[in-house]
Amino acid sequence: MKQKLITTLASLSALVCSASSFATQTQVIYAGSLLAGAEQALEKQQTIVIEDAIITRIEKGYISISELKLPDATIIDLKDQFVMPGLIDMHVHVTFERDANTNPHQWLTEYEADYALRSIKYLQRSLDAGFTSVRDLGSSYKVIFPLQRAVERGDIQGPRIFAAGDTITPTGGHADLHGYRKDISDVISGGLGVCDGADDCRRAVREVIKSGADVIKITATGGVLSNTAAGVSQQFTDQELEAIVDTAHNLGRSVTAHAHGTSGVKAALRAGVDSIEHGSYLDQQTIELFKKHNTYLVPTLLAGQTVSKEVLSNPNMPVAIADKVRAVVPQVEASFKLALKNNINIAFGTDSGVSRHGDNADEFLWLVKYGMTEKQAIRSATIDAAKLLGQQDKLGQLSVGKQADIISVKGDPLDDITTLKNVQFVMKAGQVYKQL
Repeated sequence: MKQKLITTLASLSALVCSASSFATQTQVIYAGSLLAGAEQALEKQQTIVIEDAIITRIEKGYISISELKLPDATIIDLKDQFVMPGLIDMHVHVTFERDANTNPHQWLTEYEADYALRSIKYLQRSLDAGFTSVRDLGSSYKVIFPLQRAVERGDIQGPRIFAAGDTITPTGGHADLHGYRKDISDVISGGLGVCDGADDCRRAVREVIKSGADVIKITATGGVLSNTAAGVSQQFTDQELEAIVDTAHNLGRSVTAHAHGTSGVKAALRAGVDSIEHGSYLDQQTIELFKKHNTYLVPTLLAGQTVSKEVLSNPNMPVAIADKVRAVVPQVEASFKLALKNNINIAFGTDSGVSRHGDNADEFLWLVKYGMTEKQAIRSATIDAAKLLGQQDKLGQLSVGKQADIISVKGDPLDDITTLKNVQFVMKAGQVYKQL
C-alpha cells in the first residue's frame, strides 16, 4: 500500500510538472517609438504583447494589463526608446577573431574545444549588440554545430545560428590551407568541403549537408586573406559550380558564393547561387545577372575597411595577402554603389571574425556612407536578411505571429544610424538578454 501511494504521488507530481511546462509566459512591451518593419511608418506609443515567444498583439497607445485582460503579464517599459526588430548578420565566423598579435601557428596546438570556448564570448558580444540571428559561413563542423545546439538549448547565450559548416572549395582554393610545406598541409588541410571535378563536388556537398549544414558556402574565386598569390579570379569551373548548386538545391539548401573577381561572380550567378558574398568587382553585365536570377549581394564592407587598417599596422601580414588587400578594397565602393543604383537585392553581412565580434553595427555606417538611406540599411539587416535566410515568416519584422526578436536604442536610427552601435535592450524569442 505504501509503495502504491508513493507511485501515485510521483505520477501526480509528474502531471503537475508537465502541466506547468505549458504555462503561458506573457510579456507586454510599451514602446515609445516603434519601427515594426523597415517597410512601415514609424509609430509612437505602442503596446506589444508577447505570449510564449510569439507576438500576439500590437496596439496603439499604452494599454494596461487589466484592459488587455492579462493580469499576470510582465511589463517591460521602453517608453523612452526606439523599438525595432532584432538584427540579422548574414556573414559571420563565430569560431575565430582575427588578431594581428596572435601567434599565427597557435591553431596547430589547439583542439576544437579551444575554438568553442573562445566562441562563447564572441556570441555574447554579438547578441549584446542586437544581433539575434547570424549566418556562420565557414567554421569547422566539429565546432559550429555543437555551438548551434548549445545556443538552442540555452546552455550558452548568443544569436540563433544558421551555419554552413565546412566550406566547399577546390584543392588550393580560398578555403583550403596555404603557406605551409606540402607534406604538412597534406596532413592538416582540407575538411569535408575540398573537392575537384563535378562528381567529387556533388559528393562534398552531400557530405557537408550530412554533417549538419543549413546552407552551402562555396569559394567561387580566390580570397584576399588566403596566404597565396593566386589572385581573386574564378577558381571552380563552370561545371563544378553547376554541380554544387544543383546538388544543394535538390537537397533543400541554399548556396552562397564567396566571390570577388568579376569572372567568378558571373560564373556563380550563372550557376544559380542564391547570394554573393563580397562582390568586389561588379560591372553592368554582372548587374544584369543579379537581376535575372534575383540573387542577393552581401557586401561585407566592414571587412574591407578592417583589413585596410591592418595592412598599415601589421608588418607580419604575408605579402600575398597585403598585395590583395591593396588591390581589392579600393574597388569595393564603386561596385557597391553600382549595385545600389540598380536596385540589386542587398542583405547585411559583416564578415565578423575578420572584424571584431560585437562591432557588427559598424557595417551600417559604411552602408550609409556609400549611399544607402538609414531605412534601407536597417531593411538589409531585417526584412531582406530574413528573406535570404528563408525565415521571413518568423523573423525580420514585428507583427502578429512572428518570433519576438526585439531590440531598442535611445535616439532615432532613421535620423542617425550610429545609434545602432548602442543597443539598450535585447529580446530573442521572448527572452530578455539585455536591458540597460
